Amino acid sequence: MRCPRAAGGPSRSYNRGVNPGPAHPEALAGHVERVTFHNPDSGFAVLRVQAKGHRELVTLVGHLASAVAGEDVEATGRWVIDKDHGAQFKADAIRTTHPHTPAGVEKYLGSGLIKGIGPHYAKKLVETFGLKVFNIIEKLPGRLRRTVETEIVVATI
Repeated sequence: MRCPRAAGGPSRSYNRGVNPGPAHPEALAGHVERVTFHNPDSGFAVLRVQAKGHRELVTLVGHLASAVAGEDVEATGRWVIDKDHGAQFKADAIRTTHPHTPAGVEKYLGSGLIKGIGPHYAKKLVETFGLKVFNIIEKLPGRLRRTVETEIVVATI
């Protein structure tokens, strides 16, 4: 028996009414709110993204080396409707970068990516250093020690 699609029949895919596939790739950009799943061996990831032009979080699925909440993300691919999980952006390519907003930096640093920096300390770092915090961490880590010591002194007064 031949496949109805191969015989010129109607398609029975779940992306009805959505971009039909790789012939028309779309772009998606935003920031990662939550890493729902990431397999470090295969790179497969399911991300919840606050995408530009969308009010609600969207689901982004694809492959990337690592994924951290707070990162900015750009992807190319197509919208599909999964029969179990609903609308998803299925990416052919995903690129992530450090966040560029104070809220994104705070979420990124507070995600547990850097040992010893949790949500509370991430907030203090962003309040103290703003968007320069990555440069401080990489080039002037001594300023972080002074910040911690100052915070402890203020807390004990």
